[in-house]
Amino acid sequence: MQISSVNDVKIYNLSHGKSLPEWLSDRKKRQLQKQDVDIQRRIELIQDFEMPTVCTSIKVTRDGQYILAAGTYKPRVRCYDTYQLSLKFERCLDSDVVAFDVLSDDYSKLVFLHCDRYVEFHSQHGHYYKTRIPKFGRDFSYHYPSCDLFFVGTSSEVYRLNLEQGRFLNSLQTDAVENNVCDINPVHHLFAAGSSEGRVECWDPRVRNRVGKLDCALSSLAEGSLPSISALKFNGSLGMAVGTSTGQVLLYDLRSNQPLLVKDHFYNLPIKSLNFHDPLNLVVSSDSKIIKMWNKDTGKLFSSIEPQANLNDVCMYPNSGMLFTANEDPKMNTFYIPALGPAPRWCSFLDSLTEELEESPESTVYDDYKFVTRKDLENLGLSHLVGSSLLRAYMHGYFMDIRLYHKVKTMANPFAYEEYRKDKIRQKIEESRTHRVQVKALPKVNKELALKLMEEGDDEAEEAARKKKGKALPSLLGDDRFKVMFENPDYQVDEQSEDFRLLNPIISRVGQKRKKKLRLLAAEEDEEEPEGRGSSEEESSDDDDKGWVEEVREQRRLLWLEGKERRRQEKKEADRNTTIQPRFYQIKAGEEFRSFNDMARKQKLQNASLEDRLKVEERSGTSSTADTAVGSKQLTFTLKKSEQQRKQQQAEREHHEERKKLRRSAGHLSSSRGRGRGWAGRGRGRGRGRH
Repeated sequence: MQISSVNDVKIYNLSHGKSLPEWLSDRKKRQLQKQDVDIQRRIELIQDFEMPTVCTSIKVTRDGQYILAAGTYKPRVRCYDTYQLSLKFERCLDSDVVAFDVLSDDYSKLVFLHCDRYVEFHSQHGHYYKTRIPKFGRDFSYHYPSCDLFFVGTSSEVYRLNLEQGRFLNSLQTDAVENNVCDINPVHHLFAAGSSEGRVECWDPRVRNRVGKLDCALSSLAEGSLPSISALKFNGSLGMAVGTSTGQVLLYDLRSNQPLLVKDHFYNLPIKSLNFHDPLNLVVSSDSKIIKMWNKDTGKLFSSIEPQANLNDVCMYPNSGMLFTANEDPKMNTFYIPALGPAPRWCSFLDSLTEELEESPESTVYDDYKFVTRKDLENLGLSHLVGSSLLRAYMHGYFMDIRLYHKVKTMANPFAYEEYRKDKIRQKIEESRTHRVQVKALPKVNKELALKLMEEGDDEAEEAARKKKGKALPSLLGDDRFKVMFENPDYQVDEQSEDFRLLNPIISRVGQKRKKKLRLLAAEEDEEEPEGRGSSEEESSDDDDKGWVEEVREQRRLLWLEGKERRRQEKKEADRNTTIQPRFYQIKAGEEFRSFNDMARKQKLQNASLEDRLKVEERSGTSSTADTAVGSKQLTFTLKKSEQQRKQQQAEREHHEERKKLRRSAGHLSSSRGRGRGWAGRGRGRGRGRH
């Protein structure tokens, strides 16, 4: 618990204190509660009053028994029973909740507006129904007399969903492009919607007509920007508070178009929520940084609360001095301010405890444990502890006891403190030397680059001193942003790399041009420029361009030759390292080994013509000898036909003989006139046609 005082108003943060990791066992938690004084002094008003990651909104039912909170991740809603001081139920949802409301006196009727345009209804047992609106919604309000839900969002229309009929009704058409928030007056049920243009439009739900429009942007201009409406809340029948995106709160009387009071938070942040505390006539307004409580008549500050995490929503418990906050943090804060009212009935013991509570220092979450990565474990030599009870896996590393960590680190590096002490002494000595005369010394890393920058800096300094127009621009050596480039060896420039050799001619030419330009500027001030100076400069610049192009080409040629030579050396080295295993052949039985001298005769025989090779074979008989690198092979064969070939030739001869016997001679058809065969054939054809 933490106690703070603002304007002599004591504020008790009941959620402040050391948080225990969820993965600790109950036995370990009990042991820590016995040993640690901070944990003993911690007050856990409601058990597990937190979200996994972030809480977006929080509300209290009208009967005051249940507290509902929506958060992420994963999207969920949690209901806490104040009579039992514990979690009653938890329901996971399909998407993040933009806004939700309680329609009944308890948790039996809930409505959720999701970020994906879905509207989800929950009953006492759980999910009941889900529907969808045409545009993305940002806020909604429930009109009890007609059972209508009014939805505003990224549209000029206000969608109406009647829960009694179970259907959408005609929308309300506003003049705004987008509407951010809405609210309904609890007395006469006037509906108001705040737009992104800084206007508030009021509608009568009975006749569905607009009864008034209020321009709030002109009354809260900040630095020329046009604010939008980010919060809206009615108070009684005639009061209304409007929060803007620039951090102002405007109090209006519905009978006037001018604000009664303008309160600025001075953070230039959108107002998140607005609440009224009628017993003390206060307004409780909050943005993401601070909660301010101030008098609604005079604007005088009553008190303020600045939580550690950014705020998303603020909910006041009715008729008490307790309020809850939804934060950008897993823990939901609970604040108790006795000056606002007594403690709720379910925690009336706080009234007696507040008199005895003392201020306790703020501590860090999990300060009894040290988070280490796997690389840290390897450096400490504790990799063998992975999987044991001494290390608890969490995200990308592990939690380990802080005492064990300090003990192992001392053993791993016993002289760490001495080295730290020497480094501090050396830093102090170097700081004291800065007041002495500085001697230019080259750094250990990138000496050539540093020398070049120093020379250029001297030239610029001389030019500036001669012109007497001011001091030269600061060099890279004196800029802290580039200090690591001359200290870390990883930033050493490799002058033998390919990129450096290709860019160096261009950089050197640019440097030469720069120096030449400085000399020319100096000469122009000493004497007037002679005629023809411009043409000579253009010619020299053209020559310089040609020069660096040739240098780049030469560097490319040298790089190509070096690469070729390197590849040749690598290939030669690979061939040298490669060992050729000899292959052995076995001479079969009946084969004769011949010398390798016959290879020349075989090569000569292969180059000879077919006729010469046949003659050689005829002289040597039917044997053919083939010489190889492993010996000679002799083949003996006989030129004779197979049985199938002989049968085929015999069948062909018999067929020819048969055809000769069946063929008839046509010599007797030829005439005495000696006409040709062609004419006789044509006549014979015509004769057959006539028959």
